[in-house]
Amino acid sequence: MTVHLVKLCVGADDIDDLVQWQKHLQKTYKRVFHTTRMVPRRVPDLLDNGSIYWVIKRQIRVRQPITDVEEFVDDQGIRRCHLHLDPALVLTRLQARRPFQGWRYLTPEDAPVDMPSDIEIDEDMPEDMRHELSEMGLL
Repeated sequence: MTVHLVKLCVGADDIDDLVQWQKHLQKTYKRVFHTTRMVPRRVPDLLDNGSIYWVIKRQIRVRQPITDVEEFVDDQGIRRCHLHLDPALVLTRLQARRPFQGWRYLTPEDAPVDMPSDIEIDEDMPEDMRHELSEMGLL
């Protein structure tokens, strides 16, 4: 059964900050991943079309499919995990989230839907305006 993760995108003010960080990872390591201290227990469910939903400025705004989960031990002997991600970001409808630590599981029923791909969105449009238009059913 598919399950997703929801994670705060700490330090990011907008989606472009996430894009820039992941470009750095791609250039440096030739892959996109997120490192976490806790290893998910539901790895088979995450790898069954699961995604990581990024919370930026208290809103889920974008998701990325999880392609692999790699456990490892760092140089200090601490068990960690790389969540390997598809580099393509998928915009989602905004969904409010309160701050939390770490990550949380997210069921497909509770996950925000993807933004329709057939709608042209002005990249210069403020995200708050996008959210309001989306709430009115205009986006």
